[in-house]
Amino acid sequence: MKKIDTHPLLAREGWFYIALTLVSAVITTAVFPFYVAIFFWVIAAFVLQFFRDPHRDIPQQEGAVISPADGKVIFTGVVDDPYLDRKAFKISVFMNVFSVHSNRAPVAGTVKNIWYNPGLFVNAALDKASMENERNAVWYQTNDGVDVVSVQVAGLVARRILCYVNEGDELEQGQRYGFIRFGSRVDLFLPEDFSPEVALGQNVSSGTSILGKF
Repeated sequence: MKKIDTHPLLAREGWFYIALTLVSAVITTAVFPFYVAIFFWVIAAFVLQFFRDPHRDIPQQEGAVISPADGKVIFTGVVDDPYLDRKAFKISVFMNVFSVHSNRAPVAGTVKNIWYNPGLFVNAALDKASMENERNAVWYQTNDGVDVVSVQVAGLVARRILCYVNEGDELEQGQRYGFIRFGSRVDLFLPEDFSPEVALGQNVSSGTSILGKF
């Protein structure tokens, strides 16, 4: 059975930018020839698509982990978890400027801790971005005591990580918990024995794509 997620189709984080670019395009059209105004309409269209936030049907499968972000899987494998000091199975999803940028809880559980680290803004597709870029990590613990860390990582263009949860919050799986403006990545640190169901290069969707199961 699927749970239907509902949010405005245009993310609240973008309402100001959408209004600004649309007003600029309208004013430019009224004052200048259309061949000049077309540039502003292209910008408005880009901003409009960037801040889209379509409704998602959240799958309800026991032990499943869903993707916290739209984009392409750029890493899978066992690594050292820098947040919980353990061996963990890591999955990284890279978001480009055409991805939906709202982030969702990969599991249902309690927020045990949040770590924010200022840093650089190198290309988020590079492995070193996980530890060198600005990032915000959220530690979820499920009702069964399984620990999952979801890390929002800023990128070359991204300059604002937004996180709306606090320590102690109870989140449902697929619940919207943050947003990253203008391209980035999300890293997931899962139990070492996690069974992935995605492969490198695969495109996934936040809230709907199942990455694997415990």
